[in-house]
Amino acid sequence: MAILNKVRKLFLFCLLIITHNGFTQSVFYYDLKKDLIIGSAALGLSVSSFFINNSANNASIDAVLHRENVNIFDRGLMYEYNRPLSIAGDVAVYGAVALPLLSLAGNYRDIDAWAVYGIMYAESVLFLFGITEIVKNSYPRYRPYNYFGDIPAGQESEYYKSLASRHSAFAFNSAGFLTFTFFSEYPDSSWKIPLCAAAYSLAAAISASRIFSGNHFISDVLTGAIIGSATGYLIPWLHIRKKNDNITLTPLPNGFLVKVNLPN
Repeated sequence: MAILNKVRKLFLFCLLIITHNGFTQSVFYYDLKKDLIIGSAALGLSVSSFFINNSANNASIDAVLHRENVNIFDRGLMYEYNRPLSIAGDVAVYGAVALPLLSLAGNYRDIDAWAVYGIMYAESVLFLFGITEIVKNSYPRYRPYNYFGDIPAGQESEYYKSLASRHSAFAFNSAGFLTFTFFSEYPDSSWKIPLCAAAYSLAAAISASRIFSGNHFISDVLTGAIIGSATGYLIPWLHIRKKNDNITLTPLPNGFLVKVNLPN
């Protein structure tokens, strides 16, 4: 028995060192029943977008498009296709979608935290994808570069899908997701304002690249930004833990210290 006690104390002491004197449980949680409903709805919406096939989808540009026919709001920011800028936007959006991982900085050893973030982000992205694809397939719209000449090589299946900007939606989804989760996890952090400002600056830059590369009108990127921000905030909000469930667990050599934050 004495040997077992020594082994137990050694194990707890090692755990104490590994966790750097403790960890804080994530303020977000998953619930099987609730996430089955949310996940099923998100997946259903995403899959249903593939069954919407507007008759204009297979149409070709058989007449010269005139800028005068574009609404006044969008007409001022119309550009020819710029391939390098378009590729830069593609690369930047891949970096943007990884931003929510920063909210796991304080819980990176917590498997449950990784699980709930994975579930939340998957649901968020599925909703985003479903909504943007339904809009794209339901309301075909020629891209700005069509008003300057032929369809660029490699864009034969995308030239009529200007509304809404998928890149903007993903970028603002990540920025919104990061903002909500980081502010919730670390309300006292001095990094929350600059970090989230940087995320939104990157999202704005990606959206601007879609306009100046000739891929989208300004109304396209604004629509994408609204869809992305809404899905980025809504899903984490549905998973936030009540204050009286927020627990801080600190391992000690002879046991654990549990601190429960009760409501005021």
